[in-house]
Amino acid sequence: MVEIDETEIPCRSKNDPVTGGGGRSHQGKMLIVGAVEVQNGGAGPGRIRLSKVSDYSADSLHPFIAGNLAPGATAKTDGWSAYPGAPSVKHDPHVVGKMAAHIVLPWVHRIFSNLKIWALGVYHGLRRKHLQSYLDEFVFRFNRRRTRHAAFRSLLGIAAGHPPFSYNMLIAPEAKS
Repeated sequence: MVEIDETEIPCRSKNDPVTGGGGRSHQGKMLIVGAVEVQNGGAGPGRIRLSKVSDYSADSLHPFIAGNLAPGATAKTDGWSAYPGAPSVKHDPHVVGKMAAHIVLPWVHRIFSNLKIWALGVYHGLRRKHLQSYLDEFVFRFNRRRTRHAAFRSLLGIAAGHPPFSYNMLIAPEAKS
């Protein structure tokens, strides 16, 4: 069972001050889709996946589902019309009012909440240019939260398998491959 939902987070522009308050001029919203593996009959979250999307259409959501859910998994959603028809998964829609979605999909909404607080606390807001990198860092940390030593060894192994990168190489989209 995997809870899937989508959310919006504010985008901080380059010129926004790092301090909070009414002086911020957000440059719109960034759209995100998230999936949370539900363990022990709903007793806790397992691994997560987060991805930026251009919109909430089936053309955007189905590739995320296909790339992140095992064939035969059950996708528990809020009943959004773009989810049915995703390949190789069972769809378990729970059509609810907007205010009750956090009751039906508690773990994915908790992840979104933690992501937003983390982004404000660590980065003072996220910028569109590096959104997927921020999401990848959050996912890496969350999925290894119970095995800190293994997380450190994983990070060292990943780093040791690559030549040194300059800052410009790190922020270039082609550096991800």
